[in-house]
Amino acid sequence: MTNPYAAAGVDTEAGDKAVELMKAAVSATHNSLVLGGVGGFAGMIDAGFLKNYEHPILATSTDGVGTKVAIAQAIDKHDTIGQDLVGMVVDDIVVSGARSLFMTDYIATGKLHPQRIADIVRGIANACKAVDVALVGGETAEHPGLLAEDEYDVAGAAVGVVEKSKMLGAHRVQVGDVVLGMRASGLHSNGYSLVRKIVADRGLKYTDSVPEFSRSLGEELLEPTALYTGVLNQILENPAFAGQVSTLSHITGGGIAANLSRVLPQTVSLDVERSSWNPNPVFSVLADWAGLELTALEGTWNLGLGFAAVVRSGSAAQISASLESLGVETWQLGVIESTPCDAELPGYISEAKGVRGGAVRMVGSYAR
Repeated sequence: MTNPYAAAGVDTEAGDKAVELMKAAVSATHNSLVLGGVGGFAGMIDAGFLKNYEHPILATSTDGVGTKVAIAQAIDKHDTIGQDLVGMVVDDIVVSGARSLFMTDYIATGKLHPQRIADIVRGIANACKAVDVALVGGETAEHPGLLAEDEYDVAGAAVGVVEKSKMLGAHRVQVGDVVLGMRASGLHSNGYSLVRKIVADRGLKYTDSVPEFSRSLGEELLEPTALYTGVLNQILENPAFAGQVSTLSHITGGGIAANLSRVLPQTVSLDVERSSWNPNPVFSVLADWAGLELTALEGTWNLGLGFAAVVRSGSAAQISASLESLGVETWQLGVIESTPCDAELPGYISEAKGVRGGAVRMVGSYAR
């Protein structure tokens, strides 16, 4: 007898097959804190270790990958989107100084293709394993009639913990602190609506080879988001750097100055020196195609600056060297200064995402 649910477009057997294909990768992220295995109604964590904290603060974040998934779908490559999702979620949590503990994911699709779903989840699991975060649960849902057969979207959420006395934030920032920048791998997962418009206006397909890149256009644009959490956990948990990191900023949607402003107190200012780094080639190529200056894109793309750390001046060199030794290109963006007489002058940004923060402006020119 025909399954009436399958006749309506939902294939539960395909869902079971997808779980079998991804099961090993998900299980590989599980540590001694995870109770149960894959397939339960809820992921469970043994929280007994929280008794070792004097005052544990839980941190949580949720996010997606945005329209970058449209490029993955266009070239039928789905094994990197998962890393983008993990980066967008756990790298927000580490901004507070918290260590991410576990993550869950959600995938909605028009038709469940087991291998495709397994590729996505393996990407999530591999990224979670790389930053020591357990992937404890997830959901895949078919939405026939709402999404086309080859369309999908992904989202995720994670939870972390930090000792209250070690929380990072604007309250720790001092005049004279040094701001370190950390290299982005590329576009990460922000500003892809603009990317897609530029590509469409130029009449290109994502499968095209273009002279500016050594791989197809779609592969270049799918360069996965850099993961900072694992490296930053090592810095924050290094006794030599205790109390030396004031705050962190994840440069995502809203651009460079806005994301820096929101982690600084209203009593300080920061001039970000553009000449301190060279934006990744992908940014210059897209800007040229669009006929735009890089400065016009600072509120949309990270331009090669994926993360920033505000640190005590006396430890800046050592922290920078440690980041470099861990594989993260790092440089000095600027120094925290007293707020100018009028932080409302053109060029300053002092409010973002509903948060009134420090006054930040971009100065100088990018080296191209």
